[in-house]
Amino acid sequence: MNILTKVHIISNKLGIHYYSRKVGIIGVPFDKGQKKEGVARGPEIIRAANLIDKLKMLDLDVRDYGDVHYNINNMNDVKNMSHLDHVASCMSNLSEQIRQVLRDGRQALIIGGDHSLSIGTIDGHVKERQDVAVIWVDAHADLNTNKTSESGNVHGMPVALLTSELADYWPYLPGMDWQMPILSIRNVAYIGLRSIDRYERLIIEKFGITAYGMEDIERYGIHDVIHMALNKIDCHNSKSLHVSFDIDALDPLEAPSTGVPVRGGLSLREAIHLMEEISRTHRLNAIDLVEVNPQIGNKQDVKMTVQAAIYVIQAALGYSRRGLKVPEGITDMPLQTFH
Repeated sequence: MNILTKVHIISNKLGIHYYSRKVGIIGVPFDKGQKKEGVARGPEIIRAANLIDKLKMLDLDVRDYGDVHYNINNMNDVKNMSHLDHVASCMSNLSEQIRQVLRDGRQALIIGGDHSLSIGTIDGHVKERQDVAVIWVDAHADLNTNKTSESGNVHGMPVALLTSELADYWPYLPGMDWQMPILSIRNVAYIGLRSIDRYERLIIEKFGITAYGMEDIERYGIHDVIHMALNKIDCHNSKSLHVSFDIDALDPLEAPSTGVPVRGGLSLREAIHLMEEISRTHRLNAIDLVEVNPQIGNKQDVKMTVQAAIYVIQAALGYSRRGLKVPEGITDMPLQTFH
């Protein structure tokens, strides 16, 4: 039994309940933004790894809102956008669910599912809090439109769908009337990029998007990159922060069970530090953790990937590698109490 477990046993006996943060978990078992089966099982496999118990050990008040469900609305197809009917229907419900979690005074933790789900999470966050800055941690820019995408997979399009500066690059999208591109591209920062399409690079340069690739992390270090990014998109330290974390931001040696792995990515240590620093702003109100696919790789690959995801989530929600503070009321107890 470790020291933290003993602290919890003693505090419970004394009737001391110390909650520093409230968290609401939403599962999004959605895979229609891409073509590989298995990613819809992400919420199931991460919850099964005792996620909620591990978060409660951080003195978090945790509420699981369950999984997002939806009914498909019939609509016309749009060229080179696979399963737009599923995307539109699911993300509309997800947007409303995020708003409810935030209204309940909780940080929103959204477990995917593929990265198209960020259309719904960020839409809901912006509608509820208005002034939002997004840190997009990913190997990919996800900036394609239906005209530029080679695959037609919507999980490669969410940033282009969400941002107001790119609204004119889209045709009319049936079923997406609920979603208005009200997020400015100036409020988005990328960290971890290393696989960018030509069109995406053009857009990044054209609009001067804040984008730090692996080259920049090698040059400046992850600590400085995080703070440079925050200073660019939230220079007054006033915005509500949203981290959209694709597990493929990590090097596949750290997280192999994902659909579009790219070698040369973040180490788990860098990812944890990134989330710790953002957590310390006390303005992180939503975290997406996406693209864990338990049907890719062997049992050990899946275990490593899920463990990495949970470490990232814990860091975002206040876990400190220096150790947690003992709750008030038991700090004056003699050390032999813990023997």
